[in-house]
Amino acid sequence: MTIAELVERNVRLYGQDPAPFTPSHARAIRLVTGGQRHGPITRLASPSDVGELIKPFVFLDLADVPPGSQPLFGFHPHSGIATVTTLLRGAVTYEDTTGKSGVLRAGDVEWMKAGNGVWHNGSPVPGEAMRGFQLWIALPQWVENSHAESEYIGWQDVEHDGPARVILGRYGSAKSAVRGARIDVNYLHVHLRDGDHWTYTPPEGHDIAWLAIDSGALQAAETIHAGELAVFDESEDAIDLVARGDTSFVLGSAPKHPHPLVLGSHSVHTSYAALAEGRLEINRIGGELHADGRL
Repeated sequence: MTIAELVERNVRLYGQDPAPFTPSHARAIRLVTGGQRHGPITRLASPSDVGELIKPFVFLDLADVPPGSQPLFGFHPHSGIATVTTLLRGAVTYEDTTGKSGVLRAGDVEWMKAGNGVWHNGSPVPGEAMRGFQLWIALPQWVENSHAESEYIGWQDVEHDGPARVILGRYGSAKSAVRGARIDVNYLHVHLRDGDHWTYTPPEGHDIAWLAIDSGALQAAETIHAGELAVFDESEDAIDLVARGDTSFVLGSAPKHPHPLVLGSHSVHTSYAALAEGRLEINRIGGELHADGRL
């Protein structure tokens, strides 16, 4: 019997909801936030707030863009980070200064390692509603000023183990199709049906963990609702979850980033010297774009 069927039975017999179901050995939750909404974008984490708790994951947006919207961003730069776009519905055009361009569709994944500097652009395909997550990951010191790379992965190439699609890292029998992500990070997109019980056991050393819900709700140490991000206490304990309704969410885990977050307007580095190096490359590429009439 599912949780939903159990609730319905108890309401029929006793006239009230039973006490909320809580998974056994639930890992404690440090913070739950609904973020800040800016038009069609909900910013669930940024480097100056929640990103300090979950670094190397430093930024997370949930975009919910209606049909006919104007382009979200023009060409803009990054350095010191990788961006990961996971498209849930609709389609997005993309272009970046590594030379890649095309269209992301539902289920597709974009990985862009900004490294020492890159510019990119993305807009919903006209006439289509779009929904998806964009994540920033602070790069390790040894790679933060390396050359930029990007990969675009079709939905059919995203491996899964049970309900979990592996965007980055490994989970169970599945591994990420992103070849250039040589960092110790797991990032999953999970879909559970109402009443499903699912446990995530982090790899050794992954003491940072969080999840953000696209639709539905999850019962953990407390209930987490659609549109919310939950940060778990730092530990390597498993995360025990039960779906309340049809539920789609993303989950990340990693060892804690050991460096301070040194911030630029579009960049995150481990030192001011690394940030300055990234700014030089961003300005160089920007000058070329301006000369070509792109800015």
